[in-house]
Amino acid sequence: MPDFASRDPKQPGFWDERFERGFTPWDRGGVPNALRRFAVASSPLVTLIPGCGAAYELACLSEAGWDATAIDFSPSAVARGKAAVGPWHQRVLEADFFAYEPPQALELIYERAFLCALPPAMWPRVAARWAQLLAPGGRLAGFFFFDDTQRGPPFGIGAAELDALLAPHFERIEDAPADDSVAVFEGKERWQVWQRRS
Repeated sequence: MPDFASRDPKQPGFWDERFERGFTPWDRGGVPNALRRFAVASSPLVTLIPGCGAAYELACLSEAGWDATAIDFSPSAVARGKAAVGPWHQRVLEADFFAYEPPQALELIYERAFLCALPPAMWPRVAARWAQLLAPGGRLAGFFFFDDTQRGPPFGIGAAELDALLAPHFERIEDAPADDSVAVFEGKERWQVWQRRS
């Protein structure tokens, strides 16, 4: 692993340094199979992709007619995302997830390596913000990293811990193992869909 100056994943500079030096082991270079299947099986949804990185999923969903927006608080990640998504580059925004106000009501938040990028002490805040941004019936869909790692990122979560975090506001309606994980997540992530409770 390269020697990095920034050690705090709560700061944009941590991620800037990694994108600028090309150290992005979480980047699979494309769109996961489970999201492609989900997009085909669903009507287009107004979607937010927080912590988007290279934003491949934005292009996939936009090409399918979805109204999707990707955000990241790292300027280097945003630059990478804009470069990766071609005609959809204006839908990649530099923004703080905790302060971002979507221009219209969200129907879906896509999760991929956002929760596990942040220290566990921040997870209740993330879950509360997901619940705040989604109206009843809205969905949180994506990949959750299950592991007992004490150091990160990525920071792993236990199944019971994730249930305790989300169950007050969400009901899990889909759960399946990921079938095309990158090495850092191999065998430890699951595709899940959670629906916002009324």
